Amino acid sequence: MKRTLEAKGRLRHAVNMSGRHSIEIHAEAAQVPYRAALEAMSARNAAIADGAAQEMIWLLEHPPVYTAGTSAAPEELLDPRFEVVEAGRGGRYTYHGPGQRIGYVLLDLRKRARDVRGFVHALEGWVIDTLADFGVVAWRAEGRVGIWTHGADGREAKIGAIGVRIRRWVTMHGFSVNLSPDLAHFGGIVPCGIDEFGVTSLAALGHAVSPDQWDEALLAHLDSFLAKLDTPCPPAAGPDANQPESA
Repeated sequence: MKRTLEAKGRLRHAVNMSGRHSIEIHAEAAQVPYRAALEAMSARNAAIADGAAQEMIWLLEHPPVYTAGTSAAPEELLDPRFEVVEAGRGGRYTYHGPGQRIGYVLLDLRKRARDVRGFVHALEGWVIDTLADFGVVAWRAEGRVGIWTHGADGREAKIGAIGVRIRRWVTMHGFSVNLSPDLAHFGGIVPCGIDEFGVTSLAALGHAVSPDQWDEALLAHLDSFLAKLDTPCPPAAGPDANQPESA
């Protein structure tokens, strides 16, 4: 794979040449408002489906916002202290804000295995592999969407969220990982509808990781992630395992 990276003001831009596919990689240094990102992502999704644009991986951060998936229950919005936006993805409520790295993944599954569950499984694995680079052991949990690890108190806690939408076999949305957000901001919602477990971050676990460091480690695993999209998904661990929820 050949990858180039150059600074463009507040935007770092790279083009990934990986076998059959050319993928644009955008890594934002500045925060991007959620509504603006959603509009841009939707337009790019349609353009990819029409063959008018390249696939794209977009790494960024949002100002504080609560996003509602198609299964969001009103009683799970406990304190709407931030703007609430309907995301159009599957899942329930989640929080995005400073200190959280978002990865929007816009790929054409018509070029790969047309396997929604396989895509979600590979996306989870990409995040888990990257967390391992920083000394954090993370895993999938049967019946619970997201990326899980042990919190500072030793109990299981969520460190990342996964959620996708697929239109015309082109993916959108993706993942979020807690680098160093204000974890109190999650208190305004029941994150992803799971109230018996808390949330954690790399910072809370004693790991200082910048967005640039996260992006570099993540992209080092890009080829492995893409390769998994060409193979069938492993058998599901349960009826709700690896289903897209919220990111």
